Amino acid sequence: MTDLSAFIAGLPKAELHVHHVGSASERIVSELASRHPGTVPSDPDRLREFFAFRDFAHFIEVYLAVVALIRTPEDIHYLTYEIAREMATGQQLRYAELTCTPYTSVRPHDDDLGMPVEGYTEAIEAARLEAERDFGLVLRWIYDIPGEFGIPGADGTLDIALNHRPEGLVGFGLGGPEIGVPRPQFQRHFDAAREAGLRCVPHAGETTGPETVWDALRVLRAERIGHGTSAAQDPELLAHLAATGIPLEVCPSSNLATRAVASLEDHPIRAFRDAGVVVTVNSDDPPMFGTTLNREYEIAADLLGLDAAGAAELARTAVRASFAPDDVRARVLGEIDAYAAG
Repeated sequence: MTDLSAFIAGLPKAELHVHHVGSASERIVSELASRHPGTVPSDPDRLREFFAFRDFAHFIEVYLAVVALIRTPEDIHYLTYEIAREMATGQQLRYAELTCTPYTSVRPHDDDLGMPVEGYTEAIEAARLEAERDFGLVLRWIYDIPGEFGIPGADGTLDIALNHRPEGLVGFGLGGPEIGVPRPQFQRHFDAAREAGLRCVPHAGETTGPETVWDALRVLRAERIGHGTSAAQDPELLAHLAATGIPLEVCPSSNLATRAVASLEDHPIRAFRDAGVVVTVNSDDPPMFGTTLNREYEIAADLLGLDAAGAAELARTAVRASFAPDDVRARVLGEIDAYAAG
């Protein structure tokens, strides 16, 4: 391990773009697959083959197969608590905004496996409080619309967010496929979420062009952009992002795995930095992409030519761009400063 890798491994961090189900490690998925035998193998070696997706569309198929393993509030609690354990102990995370997609777990399924929304909410909230108590990790939720379900998915997600709102919910997002899922159709959902005090953080520009990012900004009034990879193709958009200070949630390994970029060397993170855009580094769906947040920091440091001080500043940027309570923000920034100074 290099000195910089060792520094990053111990660096206190916050993460803003990481999916709830997508954070399930092989250990967690294996346990869930054992509980619910079927499509997803429980054997670790076969699981690795299962996770070897071909493109973004196939990734969505794999992702939804894992979603289908989460059938009861007990599954939700196990998943959430164990994710928190791995985040805190393996990645030195102090704060994370987990993107959850409750619609895919609580909606009525053909086989009636959808759980009651009250059970879902109680399970994630119990796990959140236990994670803070046991691991010192502060969790907050972003509920996202699963784009593949269109307007019904948006209506359902908004209803869950507004009428079954957990204490830890801070944001409203939009994930899933972008191609064939135009952002403007969800304007009224984001308007309603904003009116209710939720922060707006849609994915945009991952597998489509910069116009999708413009739609997210102009129509959905995004406060952060998930990915935003194609923004680098539009100098006017880069200038706008820099001028407004709207952060991008950059996930290098994810973009490579889903073919959003041809190689890490082609990743536009340098163009973002050079244009003055606020950049945060995130892992997205780390086990599915064979990465960790520590690894994403190493990649970003390499691409941006950062030393330990630069890596620490990346960590501070994530905290500042977060929706963390003021006391949590101040505490984590203080931990980063103390670690960097030591």
